[in-house]
Amino acid sequence: MFSLNERNRYFLYRSATDMRKGFDGLSGVVRNSLGMGPLSGDVFIFLNRRRTHMKLLVWEESGFVVYYKRLERGRFEYPHIDGSGRSIVISWRQLMFIIEGHRAKISTAAQAVLPGEKSRQNGVKKLGRFLCFSYFEDR
Repeated sequence: MFSLNERNRYFLYRSATDMRKGFDGLSGVVRNSLGMGPLSGDVFIFLNRRRTHMKLLVWEESGFVVYYKRLERGRFEYPHIDGSGRSIVISWRQLMFIIEGHRAKISTAAQAVLPGEKSRQNGVKKLGRFLCFSYFEDR
């Protein structure tokens, strides 16, 4: 059963991943490259170099689950990312936009926006600790 929703935290790994990796290989990437715990219940998102394959790794109550999607045409689009790091935190909505073929713009400029205010620059709104982003379609 697909049990992912807006309550999960989503980490998009920024480097290309070998899609031959399974549960152990992907959890090793989480542990060794991201320095995070794969048993946390967070969702880790991996794309191959051509961005035609996506795997999501998550630990559920009884074990690891890997969701795998392969596109027949086109590519998964990374959000436009300002900043650095091995992964970025994205929302459930951003994940759905990526899976459905939309682009999302993510900017570290959002950190300068006060809670509840809108950024004139990027259409980014900060609500407490969470950031909301402007989306645009490239179809």
